[in-house]
Amino acid sequence: MPWILALLLVAAALVLLWLSRRQQHSAGLPAGRVLYSDPRVIGAPERPLYDPETHLTGKPDYLVEEHGVVIPVEVKSGWAPPEPHPGHIYQLLAYCLLVEKTHGNRPPYGILRYRNRSFSIDYTPAAERELRALLEEMHASARHKELDRSHEDRSRCAHCGYRS
Repeated sequence: MPWILALLLVAAALVLLWLSRRQQHSAGLPAGRVLYSDPRVIGAPERPLYDPETHLTGKPDYLVEEHGVVIPVEVKSGWAPPEPHPGHIYQLLAYCLLVEKTHGNRPPYGILRYRNRSFSIDYTPAAERELRALLEEMHASARHKELDRSHEDRSRCAHCGYRS
């Protein structure tokens, strides 16, 4: 009789493992252990990643450890465009840089997850150079104090996360 209970427990564990893997796959996450989740996605607050060299800070939606390497995952709520928007790519590349600086391992790629599709974005030395050039351009613009808005909709500024 105890072997039947043990068999049922093993079967239940396998079903739960299968369900969790299926849910992780449907969320667009790679196989691996979820190390971090943005509190907007799952409850508890986490500290943002920070690089003092570039003054870059950010909180990816997920950090997944896959074979000892930490992979950033950014989730977008909309439908996938034919190709990811450049701003989304740079945001993900920034998370790759932050992961490298804070975790000590360079991720080979990051994942952009849209509602219906995922894109794997390679974090190559060339992509890092483009990101660093963009960051330098942004820092140079910020030193001029007066920045032009990137849009004509004043009401968007009221809810902007970058307002001081």
